[in-house]
Amino acid sequence: QVQLVESGGGLVQAGGSLRLSCQASGRTSVNYVMGWFRQAPGKEREFVALISWNGGSISYADSVKDRFTISRDNAKNTVYLQMNSLKPEDTALYYCAAKRGIPTRIYENYDYWGQGTQVTVSS
Repeated sequence: QVQLVESGGGLVQAGGSLRLSCQASGRTSVNYVMGWFRQAPGKEREFVALISWNGGSISYADSVKDRFTISRDNAKNTVYLQMNSLKPEDTALYYCAAKRGIPTRIYENYDYWGQGTQVTVSS
């Protein structure tokens, strides 16, 4: 079992930046793919970014490419999402998730989820 706790969300003006963190605990010795997903009210959960256990594979949704950066520090069991040039349409509840095996953008394939951290971008 792995427990995930997100932090770093908040209210920011358009064009601003936020850095989300996801702290993992529990069985962190397993090499997990880590993903960030988001869900806005009335919308489906959508993929944002993922990183493989060694950072060798990174992928972004087109909507955030060149604005968001995912990274991980395995020594600290933490994954980060640096979000720059934020837009009102980035407003959502952001979730961290973990899975074993092959990286994927499909949220149903992730085994462990955090509770989410709210990001609100004002115009």
